[in-house]
Amino acid sequence: MKRTAILNIVGLTRRLIGEATPNLARFAARGSIGTVHPAFPAVTCTAQATYLTGLSPAGHGIVANGWYDRELAEVHFWKQSNRLVSGKKLWEHARESVPGFTCANLFWWFNRYSSADFSITPRPIYCADGKKVSDITSGPISIAPSIKRDLGEFPFASFWGPRAGIAGSRWIADAAKWIEDRHSPSLNLVYLPHLDYNLQRLGPDLESPAIRNDLRQIDAIAGELIAFFESRGVRVLILSEYGITAVNQPVFLNRLFRQRGWLAIKDELGREILDCGASRVFAVADH
Repeated sequence: MKRTAILNIVGLTRRLIGEATPNLARFAARGSIGTVHPAFPAVTCTAQATYLTGLSPAGHGIVANGWYDRELAEVHFWKQSNRLVSGKKLWEHARESVPGFTCANLFWWFNRYSSADFSITPRPIYCADGKKVSDITSGPISIAPSIKRDLGEFPFASFWGPRAGIAGSRWIADAAKWIEDRHSPSLNLVYLPHLDYNLQRLGPDLESPAIRNDLRQIDAIAGELIAFFESRGVRVLILSEYGITAVNQPVFLNRLFRQRGWLAIKDELGREILDCGASRVFAVADH
């Protein structure tokens, strides 16, 4: 089996490949482009679980990035344990037929306590005094201090949130090369989220200078990884979890439910808070 690296460039669609992405355009021209019908809902956790198990959400159980726990009466988002994902993973199937098969999972979600041989995932430190410190965790645990010593601290603020930008994807790309140099896995799963940020914040306007700059930035990183892996005899595949398109008729479900009197609202320190357990019905809204 030929060793393979899969670059997950979130938000990438065929219409985005062009003048601003010369490396991706050349890569596509010498290979082929396929169309994938995205998982429903087309969000990170559901899409990744579908790719890595080959099952639908009904089979792997990841119905969204977050869901309502009816027993606890609480909404939970971005949980990280791989034990939440039902079904065999891609690398577990491969091990059954390929002796010595190994897998590295770099920042795909549900990456804690995974059966992958090597893993790195963001994980803040939650202190007893309420302080939150940005960090990563890994499997084996020895990888995290070693890679931080070589690459520096993971730029957590650029991975998600209002300061999200290219630095997170750059660090992950460098981590992919670090893992390849030291462990040469049979399969290297690499998550590159940069395009996702402004496509959601600003919309998918190809004439936007910010979007075109994002395309050039991620194209440079992708081109570098393609050249690096291919020089090592590693086959490269590129995929995307979903595409971002403009909409013109949003439906604000919770506003409608509130008008019907179905939401329970509490006042906490002068702010309105949804009381999930006391509500007759509510929507768990992502983003």
